[in-house]
Amino acid sequence: MNQTVLDGKVLTTIKEWKQEHSQPISAFIYDLQALRERARQTVSGLPEGCRLFYAIKANPTQEILKCLEPIVYGFEAASIGEIRKIRQVSSDKPVIFGGPGKKDNEIEEALLLQVKLIHAESILELRRISHIATRLGIQASVLIRVNLRASFPEATLIMAGRPTQFGIDEEQIEDAILLTQSLPNLQLEGFHLHSISNNLDAHLHARLISVYLERVKGWRERFGLTLNYLNAGGGFGISYTDSERKFEWDTFVSELRQVLYQNAIPGVELLFEPGRYIAAACGYYATEVVDLKCNHGKHYAILRGGSHHFRLPGAWQHSHPFEIVPVEQWNYPFGRPEVWDVEITVAGELCTPKDVLARDIQVSRLRVGDILLFTLAGAYGWTISAHDFLSHEHPDHIFL
Repeated sequence: MNQTVLDGKVLTTIKEWKQEHSQPISAFIYDLQALRERARQTVSGLPEGCRLFYAIKANPTQEILKCLEPIVYGFEAASIGEIRKIRQVSSDKPVIFGGPGKKDNEIEEALLLQVKLIHAESILELRRISHIATRLGIQASVLIRVNLRASFPEATLIMAGRPTQFGIDEEQIEDAILLTQSLPNLQLEGFHLHSISNNLDAHLHARLISVYLERVKGWRERFGLTLNYLNAGGGFGISYTDSERKFEWDTFVSELRQVLYQNAIPGVELLFEPGRYIAAACGYYATEVVDLKCNHGKHYAILRGGSHHFRLPGAWQHSHPFEIVPVEQWNYPFGRPEVWDVEITVAGELCTPKDVLARDIQVSRLRVGDILLFTLAGAYGWTISAHDFLSHEHPDHIFL
């Protein structure tokens, strides 16, 4: 985090919050103004014929959805629970329904809630969507999700080009298309080709879209398809370990324009569904240091909080970036533990050695009672964590 943020409203909020609480604090803080600016910047740069959906799995809180609803074209959901959250915010916002394990009741309710598109993940799922839509007397619009037989740029998560649980193997695409054309109450609108996640190379991402367009163009010509959409997923990356490494959005958009100039498919809209890229930078996780210790020659800071609040660092096995917010208040009649110029491993309050948010980070000074402010915590933070493990109190959630 840069000093501008530390000198601003986030820091003020933390200090005010601490003054109001006698016990050690732990809170997620969300800067909604920053979220709006990020979303507007992302949407405004897209070429004509492109639409942006927000993947709410990154952060599905109602305040986030309300903030984004006027800006993004629609939302992408991965469960009926997420669809319900979207419909609480908007009754008619376009919704895409994805995920590899949809149940019959989810498909039925999604159709009744008028989702725009359903990503079909298998041959069986195509049959089940058709069966349920026919029973309801509803036309279901689907995109076939395809696991391409291709190599892809390096990214944190790879979901195609190798065996995964996502999509239909490209070698089965003929069977899937012919089946879709034969099934009642099913309309093939296009394809979903989300293959990588958290890619940091804008040049390679533009080339990836070119591969997608070439594949879909080939299928359209081969099978005489009338298509409306190509969903290229999200996958725009955030670096948690190198503050200088960023996904260059302007570079991607510039090269995307060239890709579309050469390979655009007439009548086919290009859909994107980022989540992390939109929400990560708007969130912070603030948690207080409750103890300092040296064990077997290693220094540890123990937090009021940890991976049961903020699982992302442990799940991805990285040291999450943080800044130290000094707190001068000390209410005990004995000395205040502190360390100077040491490497600190930041651990949570859980009874497991895996509860670590950062390892061997050099700090100039740290005291019990100071607050660690973890940045880039707006996506895949609270909602992916094991909230009730050991039954600790939940953190506060503050929306600026």
